[in-house]
Amino acid sequence: MLILGIESSCDETGVALVDASGPGTPALLGHALHSQIEMHQAYGGVVPELASRDHIRRVLPLMATTLAQAGRSLQDVDLVAYTRGPGLAGALLVGAGVACAIAAALGKPTLGVHHLEGHLLSPFLSADPPTFPFVALLVSGGHTQLMRVDGVGRYELLGETIDDAAGEAFDKSAKLLGLGYPGGPALARLAEQGDSQAFKLPRPLLHSGDLDFSFAGLKTAVLTQARKLGDDLAGRRADLAAATQAAIVEVLVKKSLAALSQTGLRRLVVAGGVGANAELRLRLNQACERAGVRVHYPELHLCTDNGAMIALAAGLRVQAGDRAQTAADPARAYRFDVKPRWPLADLAINP
Repeated sequence: MLILGIESSCDETGVALVDASGPGTPALLGHALHSQIEMHQAYGGVVPELASRDHIRRVLPLMATTLAQAGRSLQDVDLVAYTRGPGLAGALLVGAGVACAIAAALGKPTLGVHHLEGHLLSPFLSADPPTFPFVALLVSGGHTQLMRVDGVGRYELLGETIDDAAGEAFDKSAKLLGLGYPGGPALARLAEQGDSQAFKLPRPLLHSGDLDFSFAGLKTAVLTQARKLGDDLAGRRADLAAATQAAIVEVLVKKSLAALSQTGLRRLVVAGGVGANAELRLRLNQACERAGVRVHYPELHLCTDNGAMIALAAGLRVQAGDRAQTAADPARAYRFDVKPRWPLADLAINP
């Protein structure tokens, strides 16, 4: 079964083709991605209307590139998958509308995929794929969650952020330091030149006894420190960036190890855009090695939003028995909706 996946939840347009024939992990045959970073830089953040319009321009050329890369034609596709949520409503509607229109033209089924499930399962495309069960640390731009994962569609929420996500803490702190968009990667690059011990910043909820996160207070502490420095901020910016990154990473590492201890599991999966952070990977690798825990990551080019994770998640769901929406079901044929807010723990396999 060949599955075409379309991702359009925010500011990346991604298209991919996977082969989900047989019982093994679906194989990635080709994928293409366009990032809107350059377009949104002038505004210091994502402008939803511009994002939606750009998805419309990009999705069909990216599809052609993907199919050419895989050496297949559109008529070879057996199922069209798309990101149903969470994300920006307008952006999601572009991907969903295109996917369902293509499926209708081909007379093939469709399947709406949860964006975070795509991230969570993306390490299965890596050279070192995990096996179930495991603890997952999901750290994307707007989400920070710890999940127990016992199989496809079998997710238990262990803890999540009660305010800002880790990615937001990176981005908002970067803005306070006068760094460009996207702030997270810029802050991480600057932190390489700084002293992480130069400033004492809080580690919110580090000793709370639960697995929830909170990063809003850290952002406020960075703002307070930047104001104290005043004109001296320019010379101390790298140190403050390093201290900020160290605080975020320490909380993520300690909570992840606590989740492993609480569940008794010995395998950790890290997914989402923040999962590409080099300092986070270093500290997690060190901590997991000491604890005798295996840790898995997506390939770096699959940490960002992408179509490969959507096609993969659809393939794994179909293999697990999920029923795609087909033209044979007149009551549902090619109707679609999107879910800008959609708890991952609510997912299940729909036979």
